[in-house]
Amino acid sequence: MDKEISVKIKSGATVRVHEKEGGNFQGVVIARKHGQEIGATFTVRAVLAGVGVEKVYPIHSPNIKVDIVNSPKKVHRSKLYFVRDLSKKQSRQKIGVAA
Repeated sequence: MDKEISVKIKSGATVRVHEKEGGNFQGVVIARKHGQEIGATFTVRAVLAGVGVEKVYPIHSPNIKVDIVNSPKKVHRSKLYFVRDLSKKQSRQKIGVAA
């Protein structure tokens, strides 16, 4: 993955992940772990058919391609696990992402 894109993957950003096996997954990054190490990962959360789904992706995987859809100016926390208990509208207001 490009260094430029891996730097932009941060908590609160809305990303679209294109998987090599097929399928796209679009959601909000709620966590990023282990910085730029080989085992670094990021967690993406989305609500599909009324059910919350979270997927963990390795940052340095050749099997995915990441597009940044939207990024907030400033998020006050590095891990956004509290979003799990909020509705979509409430979470957007807390994070500061435009609709």
